[in-house]
This record gives sequence, C-alpha cells and structure tokens, in this order.
Amino acid sequence: MAMGIANVIPGVSGGTIALITGIFERLINAIKSFDLKAVKLLFTGNFKEFARYTDLAFIISLFVGVGIAILAIARLFEYLFENYPVYIWSYFFGLILASIYFVGKTIDKWNWGAIIAFVLGTALAIALTFMKPAAQNDNVWYLILCGIVAICSMILPGLSGSYVLILMGNYQLVAIDAINHLRFEILIPVAIGAIVGLIVFSHFLSWLFKKYKNQTLAVLTGFILGSLGIIYPWKNPIEQHFGEKIKVVGYDYFIPHLSMEVIIALGIMLLGIASIWWMESLASKADNNETESLI
Repeated sequence: MAMGIANVIPGVSGGTIALITGIFERLINAIKSFDLKAVKLLFTGNFKEFARYTDLAFIISLFVGVGIAILAIARLFEYLFENYPVYIWSYFFGLILASIYFVGKTIDKWNWGAIIAFVLGTALAIALTFMKPAAQNDNVWYLILCGIVAICSMILPGLSGSYVLILMGNYQLVAIDAINHLRFEILIPVAIGAIVGLIVFSHFLSWLFKKYKNQTLAVLTGFILGSLGIIYPWKNPIEQHFGEKIKVVGYDYFIPHLSMEVIIALGIMLLGIASIWWMESLASKADNNETESLI
C-alpha cells in the first residue's frame, strides 16, 4: 500500500518505498523469475511449482496492496495537495530524508567504489530534476525506447516514470493522446519497450545486487538523495499544458520566512522521519523473531 501511495505522489517512485521497506531485491528477483521456465510450468499445469518459482504470493499481495492504496488514497492525496501542499510535501520530505540513512546503512562497506557510485547516483537524479523536456517524437524505435526508460525509472528508487516521459517529450503523446484515443500504433511499441525493459532490467539489477551489492545500494541511495529536490516543500510548480491536462515540468524553489506554517511543516517533517524509524524498528523485530524461530 505504501508503494501505491508513493505512485500517487508526483515525482516519487514506488521503488523508493520498496527499497526503504527492504523488499526491493525480492521484488526484482520475483519479476526476473517470469521467464521461459515459468511459462513452461504454467502451461504444463504445475501451478504449485509455478507459484513457488515466481514468488507469486508475494507478487499478488504486493500489487493488491498497491491497487487498494491507489483507489483508496488517490482522492485524499488530491485534496491534500490542493489544500495543504506544504504539509504533505513536508511529511514525505522527512520520510525520504530518513530513508537515505536507513538505506545507506545497509551498505556493508563504504569504499571508494561505493562513494563514487553514491555521488554519480545523486548527480544523475539532480540533473534529471532540472532537465528541460525534449520535443515530441512518434518514431517507433523512440517509442520503444520511451517504454524501456519509463518502466526502468518506475522500478528505480528516486525516479518517476511519468516525469521521465515528460523529459523525453512524449508524455502527452503516450499518457494522454494514445490512451484516451486508443492509438495502438503508439501504445504497442511503448508496451513492447516496457515488457522488454522490465524483463532485461530486472535481470540486470538482480545481477548487480549479486556482484556489486554495495555499489548498487550506493547508487540507489544517491538517487533517493537527488530526488529530494522534487519533494522539497517550499517551491512553486512550473506547469505545462498537455491538451486538457496540466503537468508539472519543473519547480521554482525558495526559502520560506519563519511563520506558524513553517513551524507546523517542520513538525510534520519530523513525523515523517519518525514514521521511517518506526517502520525500521518493526522490520528489525520481525527479522529477529524469524531468526529466533529458525534457531
């Protein structure tokens, strides 16, 4: 459900929540498991082995939670963003800020490789925040590339798939025109790219976690740090019209004057930090209980 809530927030990735809650690697491995062996198990009627091989119970429970959260929370968050934007941004700023520490501490050793990976991840996320959108392009190969990049950014913590589509110039074409008018000549190449990207990228990330876990976690921690600019509470959105829809394509940042609103926002920010601390405490207790039961 937390991942579903994150997907409702502009500029925030569900991958960030997956990393914070410790299920990111398991999610990547579950996605990766949908391969030819899984297809063979499914079509030969070996459903029990198929469910075990693909971690199906985990996938179903995760996406049911995402669906419930999107349906139940979307309207509430729409109301909060319209009426109390500083407060809701403050809560998530505190949450993401605390997550940098908790994700970073999972790195076993901060060597030069991890430090360089962290700096590169941070720099890339910041650069994406301030990039200007490209021109629209309906070339088939570019649409496939859009599908690949968008789905990869949805998986990665700190990156938003819709925001990346804006940067690539095809948000209106793909997310509005093609969907509203069922333009399959646009949707099919994007879907092909998304499927290929999801399968290939999940294998790549799984391999990275096995071979270069510290460096991979450092890059992802950098992505989360670099995404703080999008979540910073005191900013004015720069909007662009996409037909009847308006999409945020950037922000003008400012430092607020001390006021009661700022004091309340800082308190809410501390609540966001405390929320992550609480979630981590619950996770640690669950891990300890599981270890004791195994012993």
